Amino acid sequence: MYLITKGAAESIMLAAQNTYPNEFFSMLGGKNKTIKELVIVPATYGKNYSTFRIDLVPFDPEIIGTVHSHPSKYNSPSKADLNSFSKIGEIHLIISYPYTFENIAAYNKYGEKTELKLIENAE
Repeated sequence: MYLITKGAAESIMLAAQNTYPNEFFSMLGGKNKTIKELVIVPATYGKNYSTFRIDLVPFDPEIIGTVHSHPSKYNSPSKADLNSFSKIGEIHLIISYPYTFENIAAYNKYGEKTELKLIENAE
């Protein structure tokens, strides 16, 4: 199970809402299975895709995964999503429309669904 702070979850929901109808992409910062922040990286957002350049992502040991949005009601990973999960990080979130916490699904680097629990603040 992973934990996510309320502030990080709200940032994800707001970013997804602001890029709709395009997909949104970013990195997740945290440690010890706790997501504490959204780490914005240079990315391209499109109607049915989002991409980023790994060489522009800062080296940061607290980047623990990725997050992206799906502008549909489905938050299951595509084949392209599954391929990218294995390349960086341990936790990957997909948030689907209408971009509420209930529409966030969490996956490990193998594409297996994992539990995500909302917490007020990280210690």
